Amino acid sequence: MSRARHTLLVHAHPRPDSLTAQFAALVHGRLTGAGGTVDVLDLYAEEFDPVLRPADEPDWEDREKTYTPEVHAHMDRVLAADDLIVVFPVWWMAPPAVLKGWIDRVWNYGFAYGRSKPRLAEKRMVWLALMGNPLEEIEKLGLDTVLDTQLRVAVSEYCGIRDASVRIVYGTELSGIPKELRPERVRELLAEAGAALDGGSAR
Repeated sequence: MSRARHTLLVHAHPRPDSLTAQFAALVHGRLTGAGGTVDVLDLYAEEFDPVLRPADEPDWEDREKTYTPEVHAHMDRVLAADDLIVVFPVWWMAPPAVLKGWIDRVWNYGFAYGRSKPRLAEKRMVWLALMGNPLEEIEKLGLDTVLDTQLRVAVSEYCGIRDASVRIVYGTELSGIPKELRPERVRELLAEAGAALDGGSAR
């Protein structure tokens, strides 16, 4: 019998009742329902500090640099996972600052990159993004390609993770929908998120 896979589920939204949090809960339920184990990393709830300071700045002459205890604890969580799933809203055509800061500090030189044999190469990674605008608007501007290049290519593949994808759920902005219709729209978006996890919206 094969070993159950272990996933680090990262999500980034300041409100625990957000659509992002509901997406993360959906992912969690699917993973545990399939017999896997999940380490949930809620960057806001854990009050992760996204600001890169000198103690965690890469030292290009020392790839064995000891970073801060907080960063090494997060590195251990990444290493322990078979799969990495990151759920986040797209703000200003980029991940939230707390998520970008997590990459800046944790996916550091000597750990995630800078070695002839990448430490993260055998992992699988999914970036599950929530975009407020409709698919047609995003594709017309080419912004889906921008996000894919920024995350799959410039982060995952740069760190040796070849089994990586950016999966996008579009039209997630609810403010223009009457309140009485929002629950049904949320159900639709959750269904779309499930399809995206199955590869339906993968790039």
